Amino acid sequence: MDLAALVGLAIRASIFLIVFGLGLGSTRADALSLLHRPRLLVRSLVSMNAVMPLVAAGLAQAFDFHQAVKITLIALAVSPVPPILPRKELKAGGPRSYAIGLLVVAAVLAIVLVPFSVEAIGRLFQTEVRVPASAVARLVAITVLVPIVAGIIVRSLAPALAARLSGPILLGATVLLGIGTLLILFQAWPAAMTLVGNGHVLAIAAFVVIGLAVGHLLGGPDPDERAVLALSTATRHPGVALAIAGITFPAQKLVMGAVLLYLLMATVLSIPYVSWRRRQLAGAPRSART
Repeated sequence: MDLAALVGLAIRASIFLIVFGLGLGSTRADALSLLHRPRLLVRSLVSMNAVMPLVAAGLAQAFDFHQAVKITLIALAVSPVPPILPRKELKAGGPRSYAIGLLVVAAVLAIVLVPFSVEAIGRLFQTEVRVPASAVARLVAITVLVPIVAGIIVRSLAPALAARLSGPILLGATVLLGIGTLLILFQAWPAAMTLVGNGHVLAIAAFVVIGLAVGHLLGGPDPDERAVLALSTATRHPGVALAIAGITFPAQKLVMGAVLLYLLMATVLSIPYVSWRRRQLAGAPRSART
């Protein structure tokens, strides 16, 4: 096994453990909560799965960007919520039930929506492409569904054990993810740098900012739920996006660099939003947070 394979294994293992750790602090009611709130569910799906693909397609068609950037924007727009995102949403004051419920619903719907969306991408780029639903199902199962369900089961059977394990597991997984991310950053940095210029970074930044704004506006009257949908709309699953790009345009070698630029922009541009939300929480009366 070479270094690249080891890094990939470390990333997958860390994501599995992070979601498992989140599951240890969640319940079955959290995972299914969004199904009992159809209006919020519809607004969430419109924000993530209708508005953002249109935004990405509009950016791709309106500007003469490198094809890797166009592919990346559209692939990200049709990808589900990244499995490590709920931790950031919780720090921003988002309700656990909504953050976990949206993670689960988006992962399940991706099995149907991603193959459909990829065919639309093919028509946009005049290329016949297909992504098997089984490939998407395997990816979301490994990174979201299996670990979250396993964590919830452990909590329901042994809540005291789950409480003791959650912190150390999340800490160890975060360290492992950080190491793997640094190695990927080192590997993909040259490709990312070739895409800097010609408006590429601005386009990716615009995608993130528009996602934050759209999610915040469609999140409804509850500011905590607005924070969850804003971050979920702007931040998407890079693993699914890379899989889509690899299947649809295997010869395009700069996609990893474009995804890296997106991850950097999403991280940097979400910091002011999360900081603003935390200041709101700090200034809110205790009764308003309960």
